[in-house]
Amino acid sequence: MKKTIFTLLAAVSVLLAHHGLAAFDTTKIIDEKGTVVDFHFVNPHCIVEFESKDEKGVHKWQGEMTSPAHLHGWTATSLEKGNVVAVSGYRAKSGAYYMWITKLKSSNGTELKSFKGD
Repeated sequence: MKKTIFTLLAAVSVLLAHHGLAAFDTTKIIDEKGTVVDFHFVNPHCIVEFESKDEKGVHKWQGEMTSPAHLHGWTATSLEKGNVVAVSGYRAKSGAYYMWITKLKSSNGTELKSFKGD
C-alpha cells in the first residue's frame, strides 16, 4: 500500500512539474517577429521553430504552445515554412531563444491567443 501511494505521489509531482512554467520568466511578455522554419503539431505540446533578425544577427527561436487538442481549429498545416509570424510570450529564464507562446499571429491570417498553462 505504501509503495502504491508513493508511486502515485511521484507520478503526480512529475505531471505537475511538466505542465508548469517554472522555466519561463512569467513577469514579462516579449514580442518577436520572424519566419517559420518548422511547425510540430504534436503531443504533449506544439512547437513553432522560427528565425528572427536584429542588429546582432539571426536568432533561431523555439516556441512552445499547448497541445493540439487545445488549439481548436488548428491543423498540422496551420503554420507552414516561410510564414511570417508575430509571436508574444514568456522567454526562458536561462536567456535561451526559447519561449512559451501566449499569442501568435501569422501572415496567412492564423491567430492564436493562448493561456498561461496547459
